[in-house]
Amino acid sequence: MGKGFSLFAARTAPARPALALFAGAVGFLAAGSASAADAPQIDSGDTAWMLVSTALVLLMTIPGLALFYAGMVRKKNVLATVMQSFAICSIITLVWMIAGYSLTFSTGTPFIGGLSKAFLYTIGDHISKGADIGFTLGADSSNATVMTIPESVFMSFQMTFAIIAPALIAGAYAERMKFSAMCVFSVLWSLLVYAPIAHWVWSPIGWLLNLGTLDFAGGTVVHINAGVAGLVCALVLGRRRGLGTDDMAPYNLTYAVIGASLLWVGWFGFNAGSAVGANGRAGMALATTQIAAAAAGVSWMVAEWLRSGKPTVLGIISGAVGGLVAITPAAGFVLPGGALIIGLATGVICYWSATTLKHAFNYDDSLDAFGVHGVGGIVGALLTGLLAYGPLSATDANPGGSSGSLHQLLVQTEAVGVTIVWCGVVTFIILKVVDVVIGLRVSTEQEQEGLDVALHGERIS
Repeated sequence: MGKGFSLFAARTAPARPALALFAGAVGFLAAGSASAADAPQIDSGDTAWMLVSTALVLLMTIPGLALFYAGMVRKKNVLATVMQSFAICSIITLVWMIAGYSLTFSTGTPFIGGLSKAFLYTIGDHISKGADIGFTLGADSSNATVMTIPESVFMSFQMTFAIIAPALIAGAYAERMKFSAMCVFSVLWSLLVYAPIAHWVWSPIGWLLNLGTLDFAGGTVVHINAGVAGLVCALVLGRRRGLGTDDMAPYNLTYAVIGASLLWVGWFGFNAGSAVGANGRAGMALATTQIAAAAAGVSWMVAEWLRSGKPTVLGIISGAVGGLVAITPAAGFVLPGGALIIGLATGVICYWSATTLKHAFNYDDSLDAFGVHGVGGIVGALLTGLLAYGPLSATDANPGGSSGSLHQLLVQTEAVGVTIVWCGVVTFIILKVVDVVIGLRVSTEQEQEGLDVALHGERIS
């Protein structure tokens, strides 16, 4: 395997008494000391790029995804939709700090990490003379990787991925889920679905990593995961009232275009940042990201043009986002030609899934979370198995790198399959539990009035 997230994992800190862990969590005790002489050296260029990448990925959720989704719902639900993205950003930040990072990036077992990094207690181990002096990922594993950035930066970068994944799901249940249910669901889903799958793929002992899965920046972890969860949400909650009879036209496509544009720009942090350094692999990931997004936007536009006679604004921005999704697992593994193929294929396939497939099965994936992110992620993950260019991921331990082949396609297929099954089953259970405890869906009256007023007491004038 080459560099990128697929190599990285957690290092397990020595066990600490519960009292010390609690004290570290609330900030009453200083963390352990570290030796500056023995610590990995920080590279200022890599650190600067990762700081920028972290900000770019956060930009994808707020304001990018918030505006993208808000522009596609009806006027009476715009504020509630923006609120969902902003609230998820705030809530998952705390979840990640308390337990999510530890469950994902402490070694644990091949299936889940432990709690040795809970409350980010061990990050203090790398502070010396007022500076974060560096750390080693997977220090106690065969995949130990000396990092050139502080763990605080790596943790924050990973946090932005944990934030956007549940925020993407909101596109499937838009305009009908209770805000309270959304909050509880997002917390449980982050801990029980996102963290385990991220650990499988990105931990040094993760079983999907050791199977040979290629996922440079989160095709399985973020997009297939969120897309499948979105489909389950749409099926469990049911269709919006009035769908097929009422006017469901987007309130403001200008908002959606601005949001999609912010997503496109932010995706350079998402994919190129996944090289975890300012290096040539980041440059290739940036190039393939741009090419795939453009190709998918064009192919969706052409397919729609041929079918309906008019290319739409909503169509081209949806296609571009689909291309960004599909290139995510492949960005650091394929050449520009491979990115072109992925983009062209994804635009057409996602257009079909968001129109023909959805209508054939009569489910209400409101803003096509599954149609774009789920399907796009699957296409990208599978094509990575065919189009990966070995030298891009070559290392001293693996001089040939990971190349596209039938074997790699089968590995990718297995990873996609288990992600779908785990996500689908656990998401369904979470939804049913939340429904029993507090209820999932707003009342008929609240849905007709609009969630802005019914749930938040506000409206757009």
